[in-house]
Amino acid sequence: LDASRSVNVVERLLSDERDEFIASNDETQTQLAESFRSRTQKLVPYAEALQKRFATDWRTVPIDQPSFTGTRVLKDIPLDEIRLYIDWSPFFSTWELKGKYPKILSDKVVGTQAKELYVDANAMLDEIVLNRSLVANAVYGFWPATSDRDDVILYTDKARTTELTRLHFLRQQWERKGQKDYRSLADYIAPIESAREDYIGGFAVTAGIGANELAAHYKEQLDDYKAIMVQAIADRLAEALAEMLHQRARYDWGFGRQEGLSKEDLIAEKYRGIRPAAGYPACPDHTEKRTLFDLLDAEKNTGIELTSSYAMTPGASVSGLYFGHPEARYFTVERMTRDQ
Repeated sequence: LDASRSVNVVERLLSDERDEFIASNDETQTQLAESFRSRTQKLVPYAEALQKRFATDWRTVPIDQPSFTGTRVLKDIPLDEIRLYIDWSPFFSTWELKGKYPKILSDKVVGTQAKELYVDANAMLDEIVLNRSLVANAVYGFWPATSDRDDVILYTDKARTTELTRLHFLRQQWERKGQKDYRSLADYIAPIESAREDYIGGFAVTAGIGANELAAHYKEQLDDYKAIMVQAIADRLAEALAEMLHQRARYDWGFGRQEGLSKEDLIAEKYRGIRPAAGYPACPDHTEKRTLFDLLDAEKNTGIELTSSYAMTPGASVSGLYFGHPEARYFTVERMTRDQ
Protein backbone atom coordinates (compact mmCIF):
# COMPACT_ATOMS: atom_id res chain seq x y z
CA LEU A 1 0.00 0.00 0.00
CA ASP A 2 2.91 2.33 0.71
CA ALA A 3 5.78 2.40 -1.81
CA SER A 4 8.10 3.90 0.80
CA ARG A 5 8.04 0.56 2.66
CA SER A 6 9.54 -1.37 -0.26
CA VAL A 7 13.18 -0.71 0.68
CA ASN A 8 12.66 -2.02 4.21
CA VAL A 9 10.80 -5.08 2.89
CA VAL A 10 13.59 -5.97 0.45
CA GLU A 11 16.22 -5.54 3.17
CA ARG A 12 14.38 -7.95 5.46
CA LEU A 13 13.95 -10.47 2.64
CA LEU A 14 17.72 -10.41 2.09
CA SER A 15 18.58 -10.61 5.80
CA ASP A 16 18.91 -13.53 8.23
CA GLU A 17 15.35 -12.93 9.45
CA ARG A 18 13.92 -13.74 6.00
CA ASP A 19 12.02 -16.89 7.10
CA GLU A 20 10.54 -15.19 10.16
CA PHE A 21 9.47 -12.21 8.05
CA ILE A 22 7.81 -14.41 5.41
CA ALA A 23 5.95 -16.40 8.08
CA SER A 24 4.74 -13.19 9.72
CA ASN A 25 3.62 -11.83 6.36
CA ASP A 26 1.73 -15.06 5.57
CA GLU A 27 -0.08 -14.78 8.90
CA THR A 28 -1.00 -11.17 8.18
CA GLN A 29 -2.33 -12.13 4.74
CA THR A 30 -4.44 -14.89 6.29
CA GLN A 31 -5.90 -12.43 8.80
CA LEU A 32 -6.65 -9.93 6.05
CA ALA A 33 -8.36 -12.60 3.94
CA GLU A 34 -10.49 -13.66 6.89
CA SER A 35 -11.35 -10.06 7.65
CA PHE A 36 -12.40 -9.56 4.04
CA ARG A 37 -14.58 -12.66 4.09
CA SER A 38 -16.31 -11.47 7.26
CA ARG A 39 -16.99 -8.10 5.68
CA THR A 40 -18.42 -9.54 2.49
CA GLN A 41 -21.01 -11.40 4.56
CA LYS A 42 -22.57 -8.00 5.22
CA LEU A 43 -23.10 -7.21 1.55
CA VAL A 44 -26.62 -7.12 0.14
CA PRO A 45 -27.42 -8.52 -3.33
CA TYR A 46 -26.92 -6.05 -6.15
CA ALA A 47 -30.63 -6.20 -7.08
CA GLU A 48 -31.55 -5.13 -3.55
CA ALA A 49 -28.99 -2.32 -3.55
CA LEU A 50 -30.36 -1.09 -6.87
CA GLN A 51 -33.89 -1.16 -5.52
CA LYS A 52 -32.82 0.85 -2.47
CA ARG A 53 -30.94 3.49 -4.44
CA PHE A 54 -30.73 7.12 -3.32
CA ALA A 55 -34.19 8.54 -4.01
CA THR A 56 -34.98 11.91 -5.56
CA ASP A 57 -38.36 13.45 -6.29
CA TRP A 58 -37.53 14.23 -9.90
CA ARG A 59 -40.82 16.09 -10.34
CA THR A 60 -39.70 18.91 -8.06
CA VAL A 61 -35.91 18.87 -7.69
CA PRO A 62 -34.28 21.94 -9.31
CA ILE A 63 -32.22 21.17 -12.43
CA ASP A 64 -30.24 24.09 -13.84
CA GLN A 65 -29.18 24.46 -17.45
CA PRO A 66 -25.53 25.47 -18.01
CA SER A 67 -24.79 28.52 -20.15
CA PHE A 68 -23.06 26.30 -22.73
CA THR A 69 -22.55 22.67 -23.69
CA GLY A 70 -19.33 21.20 -25.02
CA THR A 71 -15.92 22.27 -23.76
CA ARG A 72 -13.97 25.42 -22.95
CA VAL A 73 -10.18 25.61 -22.75
CA LEU A 74 -8.10 27.86 -20.49
CA LYS A 75 -4.39 28.18 -21.27
CA ASP A 76 -1.52 29.59 -19.20
CA ILE A 77 -3.77 30.60 -16.32
CA PRO A 78 -2.11 33.26 -14.10
CA LEU A 79 -0.52 31.53 -11.12
CA ASP A 80 -1.03 34.54 -8.87
CA GLU A 81 -4.79 34.06 -9.29
CA ILE A 82 -4.61 30.33 -8.61
CA ARG A 83 -2.56 30.70 -5.41
CA LEU A 84 -5.46 32.54 -3.76
CA TYR A 85 -7.35 29.23 -3.74
CA ILE A 86 -4.60 27.13 -2.13
CA ASP A 87 -5.56 24.89 0.78
CA TRP A 88 -2.30 24.70 2.74
CA SER A 89 -3.28 21.92 5.16
CA PRO A 90 -2.35 19.01 2.80
CA PHE A 91 0.97 20.76 2.09
CA PHE A 92 2.10 20.16 5.66
CA SER A 93 1.01 16.53 5.44
CA THR A 94 3.54 16.14 2.61
CA TRP A 95 6.21 16.89 5.19
CA GLU A 96 4.54 14.58 7.74
CA LEU A 97 3.37 17.45 9.93
CA LYS A 98 -0.11 16.92 11.34
CA GLY A 99 -2.44 19.86 11.74
CA LYS A 100 -4.70 22.25 9.87
CA TYR A 101 -3.66 25.57 8.45
CA PRO A 102 -3.44 28.20 9.89
CA LYS A 103 -3.59 26.70 13.41
CA ILE A 104 -0.60 24.47 12.66
CA LEU A 105 1.64 27.56 12.49
CA SER A 106 1.12 28.13 16.21
CA ASP A 107 1.14 24.47 17.23
CA LYS A 108 3.28 23.83 20.32
CA VAL A 109 4.91 20.74 18.81
CA VAL A 110 5.32 21.40 15.08
CA GLY A 111 4.57 25.12 14.85
CA THR A 112 8.17 26.28 14.39
CA GLN A 113 8.88 23.78 11.62
CA ALA A 114 5.53 24.52 9.99
CA LYS A 115 6.28 28.25 9.91
CA GLU A 116 9.67 27.64 8.29
CA LEU A 117 8.09 25.44 5.62
CA TYR A 118 5.33 27.96 4.99
CA VAL A 119 7.80 30.83 4.58
CA ASP A 120 10.02 28.77 2.26
CA ALA A 121 7.04 27.60 0.20
CA ASN A 122 5.73 31.11 -0.34
CA ALA A 123 9.19 32.42 -1.18
CA MET A 124 9.55 29.73 -3.83
CA LEU A 125 6.00 30.36 -5.03
CA ASP A 126 6.85 34.05 -5.45
CA GLU A 127 9.80 33.06 -7.66
CA ILE A 128 7.68 30.62 -9.67
CA VAL A 129 5.03 33.27 -10.30
CA LEU A 130 7.64 35.90 -11.21
CA ASN A 131 9.61 33.62 -13.54
CA ARG A 132 6.53 31.77 -14.85
CA SER A 133 8.38 28.53 -14.13
CA LEU A 134 5.17 26.49 -14.14
CA VAL A 135 2.34 26.51 -16.66
CA ALA A 136 -1.28 25.92 -15.67
CA ASN A 137 -3.89 24.76 -18.18
CA ALA A 138 -7.49 23.62 -17.85
CA VAL A 139 -10.42 22.30 -19.83
CA TYR A 140 -13.98 21.83 -18.65
CA GLY A 141 -17.38 21.23 -20.14
CA PHE A 142 -21.01 20.22 -19.83
CA TRP A 143 -23.12 17.67 -21.66
CA PRO A 144 -26.83 16.81 -21.73
CA ALA A 145 -27.18 13.63 -19.68
CA THR A 146 -29.58 11.08 -18.27
CA SER A 147 -29.11 8.02 -16.09
CA ASP A 148 -29.88 4.38 -16.80
CA ARG A 149 -29.48 2.30 -13.62
CA ASP A 150 -25.77 2.80 -12.78
CA ASP A 151 -24.79 4.31 -16.14
CA VAL A 152 -24.94 7.94 -17.18
CA ILE A 153 -25.66 8.53 -20.86
CA LEU A 154 -24.18 11.66 -22.42
CA TYR A 155 -25.68 13.13 -25.60
CA THR A 156 -24.05 15.06 -28.43
CA ASP A 157 -26.41 18.04 -28.11
CA LYS A 158 -29.55 19.34 -26.44
CA ALA A 159 -31.78 17.43 -28.86
CA ARG A 160 -30.72 14.30 -26.92
CA THR A 161 -31.21 12.03 -29.91
CA THR A 162 -27.63 10.84 -30.40
CA GLU A 163 -25.67 9.12 -27.62
CA LEU A 164 -22.14 10.49 -27.27
CA THR A 165 -20.79 8.07 -24.67
CA ARG A 166 -21.58 6.39 -21.35
CA LEU A 167 -20.04 6.67 -17.93
CA HIS A 168 -20.19 3.48 -15.88
CA PHE A 169 -20.45 3.80 -12.11
CA LEU A 170 -20.52 1.34 -9.23
CA ARG A 171 -23.07 1.06 -6.43
CA GLN A 172 -22.65 0.60 -2.70
CA GLN A 173 -23.63 -2.84 -1.43
CA TRP A 174 -22.23 -2.97 2.10
CA GLU A 175 -24.59 -2.56 5.00
CA ARG A 176 -23.96 0.28 7.39
CA LYS A 177 -25.62 1.15 10.66
CA GLY A 178 -28.45 3.62 10.16
CA GLN A 179 -28.19 3.60 6.37
CA LYS A 180 -31.23 4.30 4.24
CA ASP A 181 -29.89 3.72 0.75
CA TYR A 182 -27.12 2.29 -1.43
CA ARG A 183 -25.64 5.00 -3.63
CA SER A 184 -24.19 5.26 -7.10
CA LEU A 185 -23.10 8.52 -8.71
CA ALA A 186 -25.71 7.81 -11.38
CA ASP A 187 -28.38 8.50 -8.74
CA TYR A 188 -27.53 12.21 -8.99
CA ILE A 189 -28.55 12.42 -12.66
CA ALA A 190 -32.21 12.39 -13.73
CA PRO A 191 -33.21 8.94 -15.03
CA ILE A 192 -34.64 8.36 -18.50
CA GLU A 193 -38.12 7.69 -17.18
CA SER A 194 -38.25 11.07 -15.38
CA ALA A 195 -38.33 12.98 -18.70
CA ARG A 196 -36.25 15.73 -17.01
CA GLU A 197 -33.41 17.35 -18.96
CA ASP A 198 -30.31 17.03 -16.81
CA TYR A 199 -26.60 17.74 -17.35
CA ILE A 200 -23.22 16.49 -16.19
CA GLY A 201 -19.89 18.30 -16.25
CA GLY A 202 -16.25 17.27 -16.42
CA PHE A 203 -12.82 18.84 -16.08
CA ALA A 204 -9.07 18.31 -16.24
CA VAL A 205 -6.49 20.74 -14.87
CA THR A 206 -2.74 20.81 -14.45
CA ALA A 207 -0.27 23.15 -12.79
CA GLY A 208 2.61 20.75 -13.27
CA ILE A 209 3.97 21.67 -16.69
CA GLY A 210 7.59 22.56 -15.98
CA ALA A 211 7.62 21.05 -12.47
CA ASN A 212 9.77 18.03 -13.34
CA GLU A 213 12.31 20.22 -15.12
CA LEU A 214 12.51 22.66 -12.22
CA ALA A 215 12.84 19.82 -9.70
CA ALA A 216 15.59 18.26 -11.84
CA HIS A 217 17.42 21.59 -11.82
CA TYR A 218 17.49 21.62 -8.02
CA LYS A 219 18.56 17.97 -7.89
CA GLU A 220 21.52 18.80 -10.12
CA GLN A 221 22.45 21.39 -7.50
CA LEU A 222 22.11 18.64 -4.85
CA ASP A 223 19.23 20.54 -3.27
CA ASP A 224 16.70 17.79 -2.61
CA TYR A 225 14.73 20.03 -0.27
CA LYS A 226 13.87 22.49 -3.02
CA ALA A 227 13.26 19.66 -5.48
CA ILE A 228 10.61 18.21 -3.16
CA MET A 229 9.25 21.69 -2.44
CA VAL A 230 8.64 22.31 -6.16
CA GLN A 231 6.53 19.18 -6.50
CA ALA A 232 4.62 19.97 -3.29
CA ILE A 233 3.82 23.48 -4.52
CA ALA A 234 2.78 22.22 -7.96
CA ASP A 235 0.40 19.75 -6.29
CA ARG A 236 -1.16 22.54 -4.21
CA LEU A 237 -1.55 24.74 -7.28
CA ALA A 238 -3.25 21.93 -9.20
CA GLU A 239 -5.75 21.35 -6.40
CA ALA A 240 -6.27 25.11 -6.08
CA LEU A 241 -6.95 25.35 -9.81
CA ALA A 242 -9.50 22.54 -9.53
CA GLU A 243 -11.27 24.54 -6.80
CA MET A 244 -11.06 27.76 -8.79
CA LEU A 245 -12.42 26.09 -11.93
CA HIS A 246 -15.24 24.40 -10.02
CA GLN A 247 -16.34 27.82 -8.77
CA ARG A 248 -16.39 29.06 -12.36
CA ALA A 249 -18.29 25.96 -13.49
CA ARG A 250 -20.98 26.49 -10.85
CA TYR A 251 -21.34 30.07 -12.09
CA ASP A 252 -21.69 28.85 -15.67
CA TRP A 253 -24.24 26.31 -14.46
CA GLY A 254 -26.31 29.09 -12.95
CA PHE A 255 -26.75 27.91 -9.39
CA GLY A 256 -23.38 29.25 -8.25
CA ARG A 257 -23.96 32.89 -9.17
CA GLN A 258 -25.26 33.91 -5.74
CA GLU A 259 -22.83 31.87 -3.60
CA GLY A 260 -20.76 34.65 -2.06
CA LEU A 261 -18.47 32.10 -0.40
CA SER A 262 -15.19 32.87 1.36
CA LYS A 263 -11.98 30.95 0.73
CA GLU A 264 -12.61 29.00 3.93
CA ASP A 265 -16.11 28.13 2.72
CA LEU A 266 -14.71 26.86 -0.58
CA ILE A 267 -12.14 24.68 1.18
CA ALA A 268 -14.92 23.34 3.42
CA GLU A 269 -16.96 22.68 0.24
CA LYS A 270 -19.98 24.64 1.47
CA TYR A 271 -21.42 24.82 -2.01
CA ARG A 272 -23.92 22.90 -4.07
CA GLY A 273 -22.58 19.97 -6.07
CA ILE A 274 -19.56 17.67 -5.99
CA ARG A 275 -16.57 16.89 -8.25
CA PRO A 276 -15.69 13.20 -7.75
CA ALA A 277 -12.61 11.81 -9.48
CA ALA A 278 -12.05 8.39 -11.04
CA GLY A 279 -9.99 6.20 -8.72
CA TYR A 280 -11.46 7.73 -5.57
CA PRO A 281 -14.06 6.21 -3.18
CA ALA A 282 -17.26 7.19 -5.03
CA CYS A 283 -15.82 6.17 -8.42
CA PRO A 284 -13.04 3.63 -7.79
CA ASP A 285 -12.71 2.53 -11.44
CA HIS A 286 -9.68 4.34 -12.90
CA THR A 287 -10.60 3.33 -16.47
CA GLU A 288 -13.37 5.96 -16.50
CA LYS A 289 -10.59 8.55 -16.85
CA ARG A 290 -10.15 7.46 -20.46
CA THR A 291 -13.76 8.29 -21.27
CA LEU A 292 -13.46 11.66 -19.54
CA PHE A 293 -10.21 12.51 -21.32
CA ASP A 294 -11.77 11.66 -24.68
CA LEU A 295 -14.74 13.91 -23.91
CA LEU A 296 -12.46 16.80 -22.97
CA ASP A 297 -9.72 16.06 -25.53
CA ALA A 298 -7.62 16.61 -22.42
CA GLU A 299 -4.23 15.61 -23.85
CA LYS A 300 -4.47 18.22 -26.61
CA ASN A 301 -6.14 20.92 -24.54
CA THR A 302 -4.08 20.71 -21.34
CA GLY A 303 -0.91 18.71 -21.98
CA ILE A 304 -1.94 16.06 -19.44
CA GLU A 305 -1.34 12.48 -20.55
CA LEU A 306 -2.66 9.18 -19.21
CA THR A 307 -0.26 6.31 -18.61
CA SER A 308 -1.17 2.69 -19.33
CA SER A 309 -2.28 2.42 -15.68
CA TYR A 310 -4.39 5.61 -15.97
CA ALA A 311 -2.10 7.78 -13.89
CA MET A 312 -1.92 11.41 -14.99
CA THR A 313 1.31 13.09 -16.02
CA PRO A 314 2.38 15.67 -14.98
CA GLY A 315 1.65 14.42 -11.50
CA ALA A 316 0.33 17.82 -10.44
CA SER A 317 -2.91 17.27 -12.35
CA VAL A 318 -6.54 16.76 -11.33
CA SER A 319 -9.54 15.52 -13.29
CA GLY A 320 -13.09 14.61 -12.43
CA LEU A 321 -16.80 15.12 -12.98
CA TYR A 322 -19.26 17.82 -11.94
CA PHE A 323 -22.61 16.89 -10.42
CA GLY A 324 -25.08 19.69 -9.68
CA HIS A 325 -27.73 17.76 -7.76
CA PRO A 326 -28.66 19.78 -4.63
CA GLU A 327 -28.24 16.72 -2.40
CA ALA A 328 -25.15 15.26 -4.07
CA ARG A 329 -22.66 14.04 -1.47
CA TYR A 330 -19.41 12.09 -1.55
CA PHE A 331 -19.58 8.47 -0.45
CA THR A 332 -17.53 5.27 -0.53
CA VAL A 333 -18.41 2.34 -2.80
CA GLU A 334 -15.76 0.06 -1.25
CA ARG A 335 -16.92 -3.59 -1.41
CA MET A 336 -19.32 -5.27 -3.80
CA THR A 337 -20.50 -8.72 -4.89
CA ARG A 338 -19.70 -10.41 -8.18
CA ASP A 339 -23.27 -9.98 -9.45
CA GLN A 340 -22.56 -6.27 -9.85
